[in-house]
Order: sequence, then C-alpha cells, then structure tokens
Amino acid sequence: MAETSARKRRGGGRAGNAARRVRLGVIDQMPWRLPVNVDRPTEPLTEEGVEAIHEGAMRILEEIGIEFYNAEARGILKQAGCIVQGDTIRFDRAFIMEMIGKAPASWTMTPRNPARQIVMGEGHILFGNVSSPPNYWDMEIGRKVPGTREMCRNLLKLSSYFNCIHFVGGYPVEPQDIHAGIRHLDVLHDKLIYTDKVVHTYSLGRERVEDAMEMVRIAGGLSHDEFDAEPRMYTNINSTSPLKHDEPMIDGWLRMARRNQGLVVTPFTLAGAMAPVTMAGAVAQSLAEALCAIALAQYVRPGVACGIGTFTSNVDMKSGAPAFGTPEYMRATQMTGQMARFYGLPLRSSGVCAANVPDGQAMWETSNSLWAAVQSGSNMVYHAAGWLEGGLIASPEKFVMDCEIIQMIQRYMEPEIWATGPEDIAFDAIRDVGTAGHFFGIQHTQDRYTTAFHQPFVSDWRNYEAWESAGSVWTPERAHHLYKAIIDNFEAPPMEASIREELDAFVARRKAEGGAPTDF
Repeated sequence: MAETSARKRRGGGRAGNAARRVRLGVIDQMPWRLPVNVDRPTEPLTEEGVEAIHEGAMRILEEIGIEFYNAEARGILKQAGCIVQGDTIRFDRAFIMEMIGKAPASWTMTPRNPARQIVMGEGHILFGNVSSPPNYWDMEIGRKVPGTREMCRNLLKLSSYFNCIHFVGGYPVEPQDIHAGIRHLDVLHDKLIYTDKVVHTYSLGRERVEDAMEMVRIAGGLSHDEFDAEPRMYTNINSTSPLKHDEPMIDGWLRMARRNQGLVVTPFTLAGAMAPVTMAGAVAQSLAEALCAIALAQYVRPGVACGIGTFTSNVDMKSGAPAFGTPEYMRATQMTGQMARFYGLPLRSSGVCAANVPDGQAMWETSNSLWAAVQSGSNMVYHAAGWLEGGLIASPEKFVMDCEIIQMIQRYMEPEIWATGPEDIAFDAIRDVGTAGHFFGIQHTQDRYTTAFHQPFVSDWRNYEAWESAGSVWTPERAHHLYKAIIDNFEAPPMEASIREELDAFVARRKAEGGAPTDF
C-alpha cells in the first residue's frame, strides 16, 4: 500500500497552472489554483468591540456553560479540570485560551490526488459545493423533489469538473433512495470515484466516521501511519444552538481528532431564534459554542487541525424562516472573521441564500454571502455552489451560476489586474493613440486581448437584439444546458484498478454487515 502511495505521489503535478484558461470538454475555465485573498479584511469591530465580544464569549463559558451530551467528552473535560454538573460544563477562560493556543493557524489537507492538496489558512480562500439538502430542483423537472443517488452523482460530477471548487462537502443532495444505514458508504464511494479532491465526512455515529476514514485511506493508497500523519479529509460539526453539543457529532469530532484529521466547528446561530437578536450577542454565543469544542480537540490531541466556522444570520421576524445574504449576515461574517484572527484560527463561512429557485433573489443573496466571505478573510467557503431554499434544495443550474461568481472572485484576486509596471502603465500606447485613435487594433492590445479581462461562461454580453435573435435564453436555461453538457461529457479522474477493487470490496463488506445504525 505504501508503494502504491509513493507511485501516486510521484505522478501528476499542478498541470495547467501556467495557462490562463483551460478547456475541459464544454467550457473554457480557469485552471485549478488555490486563490489567495490579497485584500485587507473588512473589520467592523473596534479594539474595544473585539474585547467586548471576547469577554461575552468567555463569560458564557465560565458562568452559563455549554451542555455536552457526549459522556466521553464530559469525562475528558472533567479530567482537564472543567466544572461538570450533569450535562453542563463550565470552562475557565485560561483553559480555553491555553488550548486554543495549541491549534495551528494554518494546515493542509491532501486528498487521493496530491495535486489537489489544499491549504486551510495563509490567506487562501477555498470554495466547496452545496452540502446536505434533502431536496433537488432542476429546470427539466420543474419542481422540488426528494434527492436520489443519480442526482447526487451528477452534482458530484459538477464538483469534480469545476476547477473553482476545491473540496467536496457532505452529500450534495441527500439520496433518499438509499437506505440511511448504508447511504454514507454509497455516497462516499461515488465521491471518491468521481472526484479526486478533499472530501468530508459527517460525524453521525461511530460507524459512519470510521467507515469514511478507512475509505479515504484506501482510496489514497495509504498505510494507516500515512493516513494519520497529516489531514487527508475533514469533518464539520454544528453545535445545537443555543449552548449544546450533541452526542454523535462530538463522538465523530473525537475520533477524527485522534486520527489527526481536519476539524471544523460551525455553530448554527440564527439571531432572533437560536441566538440573541443582536449581532454582537449572536456572534459571542457562536464563539463560545465553537471554542469549547476546539479546546476539547486540542486537549485530546494538541496541535490537531481545527477551524472555526460562522453560520450566524437572522430570521424573518414575520415568519421565523432563516434569511441569508442579508446585511446582518454579512456583518456577522465579517465580525466572526475578525474574531477568528484574534484567536489565530482559520475561518469557514458559507455561500447561501433563501431563494427557492435560481432567480435574481438567489443570485444577489448568494453574491452578498460570497463577497462577505471575501471581506471576512474566510479560508473555507461551504455551500458556495448549488444552494437554494436555506439549504433545503440543491440545484445544478444554481451550481453552474454560482461557479460563474466564484470564478469572478478568483479573477478579482489575480495581482496582474492591478500591476503597475511600465507595460501596465502603457505610456507608449497612450502616446501612439493620442487623441484621434482607439486602442482596439494597436499591438499593446493585440498582445493582451485574450487574457486581459475575465471571460464568463454563463453570462451573455450581447445586446438585446442579438440575444433575442439567438432565442432569448435566460440565464438559468443557459446554465441548464451547460450542466447537461458537462454531465454528458464527464470523465472521472483516474484510479488504479487495485485500489478501486479494494474500495469496492470494503463497501460490499460493510453493507453485508448492515452499515450504520439509524437511531442516533
């Protein structure tokens, strides 16, 4: 197995990074790259504001406490000197800060294809696919329907195809035609076959986490020691706001920590419902819920890779429904980013919306949330492509449209846009054109016109008459046709036959054994 791993690591490389755009069957797209956010983050909090939110989070942990329903975690934290009363644990701030100080400021994750390694931190901003909706919508069906394995596979293929998608989270849509006890086996199998990017596992019981770690190890051609030596995958857990951590998620958190895999904790704090109506209060509560989980992981395995997530938004006070991409959501994301830097932790945020179909509302809310990720200094952006109805619907059209936004953000990050060398100032070109000519035909333009500007693959920049004569095709329909063409022309990344056989055999054996319980 180690020899296989060595062969895989020697092959490949970062092919295509020297090219501006690459054509993969259907569209010209930007090559695989790890974007670096070169902008200064937006930091709405003053120094006093940072201290006030930190103090609020520490007081929550010290005076109110967090309920942990996982008995093992309670035992560990009691051993660490925390105050345990029933399920409630109160934490001394000195302990929290000592443990947080052990967490790395950045870390890498290496999937089965080492050329797809990603860096969590160091200014990188990485984008992932939609994760966990139970329902699906596309233009061909025309209505919301329960997810199936075929729908899930197609979204995985989109996740693999688009270079601007750096990691593959969760189930892109819950395949409800697969029994819940074996769903994790089939979906992770598909994920490892159809993609070669970093993958996620849900922390929903011992079997699911242990199966996932073994499948990722097999797919990478790794020995157990190689797997444990560095993060190869990650989990994301959510606290049960307000102020609770459930049993299965913390169980998975501990299992992944002991195997040195990536850990992200993201409280789901909706201001006005599961958190205070004020953004400062909601962020302080979110931090308290996240920091105690990170402290637990660092106590169990000092230095294990941890990130802090933000999912703080507000509810519609008329209906109680979640709202996303709002001004409050954007500010809460920026505030949490500022606090993450205060604690020296990488940040995860999300690309989200409340819209039900891929319409104008969907795109302005998603654009707001994605740009909030940029402004906040986020390192990992969940649900960046394909999310609808507050996370209840996955849509391939929305996925393609979102990738257009993500590529715009990546282009925005390229330093050549604001380069100021002599050729960029273009004084000679300006002098040659003078006041009477234009810049279309001059050599300076001819040398650069193919790479000078962002080129969209969904947007239509023709005038109305040209657009009308071409069939008056609206954006979601164009995205639908692209989605279909990508799926029709999709080629899975290569996997050695012996590794595929071992992976298939593992899945078959675990299915025969019954998979995982469904009563968590």
